[in-house]
Amino acid sequence: MCMRRDFLLFLAVASVAAIPAMAQTAGGEAHHAASIPNLTRVWTHPGFPWFEPPASGPGPITNLSRWAGQGPSGPGGSLALPAGKVGISNYDQLVGDYNSPILQPWAAAVVKRFGEISLAGITAPNPSNQCWPFPMLFIYKQATMQMIQQPHRITMLYSGNSEVRRVRLNQPHTSPLKPSWYGDSVGHYEGDTLVIDTVGVKTDRKYAMIDLFGTPYTDKLHVVERYRLRDYDDVKDALDRHSKENWLVQGDVWTRHRGGKFLQAHVTVEDEGVFTTPWTGTLTYAPGGARVAEGVCAENRMEYYNNRESDVPRATRPDF
Repeated sequence: MCMRRDFLLFLAVASVAAIPAMAQTAGGEAHHAASIPNLTRVWTHPGFPWFEPPASGPGPITNLSRWAGQGPSGPGGSLALPAGKVGISNYDQLVGDYNSPILQPWAAAVVKRFGEISLAGITAPNPSNQCWPFPMLFIYKQATMQMIQQPHRITMLYSGNSEVRRVRLNQPHTSPLKPSWYGDSVGHYEGDTLVIDTVGVKTDRKYAMIDLFGTPYTDKLHVVERYRLRDYDDVKDALDRHSKENWLVQGDVWTRHRGGKFLQAHVTVEDEGVFTTPWTGTLTYAPGGARVAEGVCAENRMEYYNNRESDVPRATRPDF
């Protein structure tokens, strides 16, 4: 594992060094390379649920259950919420807004059933607590992400269970398209913005949902991410909406870095099989640590909250 980490760090350093070299070419290529932002580093976005609601227009499904005065409970008991945080999403009770106009009736029924399980005091199984690969958009639950830029590829390493997304640059989607855990992602730069387009997220799998409320997805899921470096004043409005809606598990990490740059992803989601309209949300990442720590979900399969073993993936035959 240490050798793998050292190799990834080597790739990160090599990719950063390659960007100025690309800028030495002539004409339009030089201008294009010079405008490419340096996004290579570890970033963190510690909030549940994870999307910052948009300032206007359709946004993600939100939680109907709100905390009255206590934070999430656990083996050590409940945590008191700071002043001004009463009314944010109750992470102990995940009841998605099944009345949301963005949901088609069948999808609303799925979200409602998922919420009824939570209201009954049962933790519903999802990719996270069952140690399955996270699909798009569930992958955003991973609070820490390391982005590595290379001339022809973007690699995104996530904190839990060593999940990896690979984005091919300046290439079309594969044809025929073979569905995969994270979908087929292709990207390109538009000035100072990295644009990633993802389709083909695997639907024939257990725990196929895009969020903590059990919202389903179909093979029509299409996600466009626009990553851009921004100053604190540029993202403060999104962070204010975030703090009024979501539980920030590490406090306000953004204020601690307000003199530096932040990575903001503007995400547009459409799935004509589930949603009545496209919707948007943002995720604002603060600078993280030196590297993504290893996390192995399936090392402890016992669910203390259900007193049973998680339904972790099991291989029925070799992969090779």
